[in-house]
Amino acid sequence: MPTIRDLVSAVRQREGVAAAVVLGRDGLLIDGQATAGIDTEGLAAVVPAVLTSSEELGGHAGGITLNTCVLEYEEQIIIICSLTADAILLVVANENADIARLLFELRRNRRRIAAII
Repeated sequence: MPTIRDLVSAVRQREGVAAAVVLGRDGLLIDGQATAGIDTEGLAAVVPAVLTSSEELGGHAGGITLNTCVLEYEEQIIIICSLTADAILLVVANENADIARLLFELRRNRRRIAAII
């Protein structure tokens, strides 16, 4: 059976992915890999606040449940996936990554990924 480290490594090895991080809802890093200059612990620390605000936004939009949040910045895209009640996957990709394919694969494999956690 694959491990969390295998998951992080597989996501990180995708072309254009600069970081892959699994973290707890408390903001603590479980496992992560990133290119130089990306602070995985710092990312993990701020993601729960972003996720909480995004979940509140969904609540005001009719009580919908958040699965994935995509944030587009000038040269990077950040994807936050709620995997389980306790675990989150964060992906930082550069502008030339195939985001559509990555989002499709994360969505299609969400249950399998969550089972690893």
